[in-house]
Amino acid sequence: MARSRENKIGLTAYDDLFETDESRAEAALSKIREIPISEIDEFPDHPFKVLMDEDMEQLVESIKRNGVMTPATVRLKEDGRYELISGHRRKKACELAGLETLKCEVKELTRDEAIIIMVESNLQRSTILPSEKAFAYKMRLEAMNRQGQRTDLTSCPMGNKLTSASEVSKEVGDSERQIFRYIRLTELVPEILQMVDERQIAFRPAVEISYLSEEQQYTLLEAMEYNDATPSLAQAVKMKKFMQDGKLTDEVIQSIMQEEKPNQREKPAFRDERITKLIPKTVPKGQETDFVVKALEFYNRHLQRSKDRER
Repeated sequence: MARSRENKIGLTAYDDLFETDESRAEAALSKIREIPISEIDEFPDHPFKVLMDEDMEQLVESIKRNGVMTPATVRLKEDGRYELISGHRRKKACELAGLETLKCEVKELTRDEAIIIMVESNLQRSTILPSEKAFAYKMRLEAMNRQGQRTDLTSCPMGNKLTSASEVSKEVGDSERQIFRYIRLTELVPEILQMVDERQIAFRPAVEISYLSEEQQYTLLEAMEYNDATPSLAQAVKMKKFMQDGKLTDEVIQSIMQEEKPNQREKPAFRDERITKLIPKTVPKGQETDFVVKALEFYNRHLQRSKDRER
């Protein structure tokens, strides 16, 4: 009797397991649906930009022809609306294509789970701006720390708990130190952070600048504009050291930015390519302006002689 009961229990457990797998597959399919775009909200503080570039134009044309091939990912919010987790470019492309719905997979996720998936999906992009990485890494580490997430201890030979940064490092290829450097960029004022994105300021100097106060950064911004120069790593480190010693005044910032950098290239006399390409390479550096002035004087005399002949 006892043996019969054991067999029955074992058979039931197997059936339950089989049915659970089947129901999961059906549930996954049932969660892919067309959702009105008007009911989908953007992800709060989404760090990745949706650019209106050639890639976007191609995506719009593809969606017009074939529809959305890969569903976006959303989660159902408490107010009954949906929150977009991945697929921001697809959503924008659908809007530009004139569609009213977006094919989505609806997932049951907490706020922190949604942040982690959002960052993971967007870090697969071929081109990522430093500011995007900075805020993405920051959001993900904060979410992982709130979760108390850690690696399965059985996967670590020494049985040590890995930090959230080392977890992310394994996935994205940036070292832990580099990840924290990126996160430092979130302390930059928007104007300087934009200069980093536009490659006007190098990454490592920008990290050092991030330790300056907001007021000091704006003073530096004015000094950069006045001197038409950006700080080298050595200059950025020097400013940080002065700041740590409580001696970084406006005058010190201006003085540092006026220093001539050893590798600083001489600024061209003219920025307009239409002018620079007409100046012979035989003209000595620093004498470009004199050459252009003489050329204009000669041309004006030519115009004047032409007018005199017509009279």
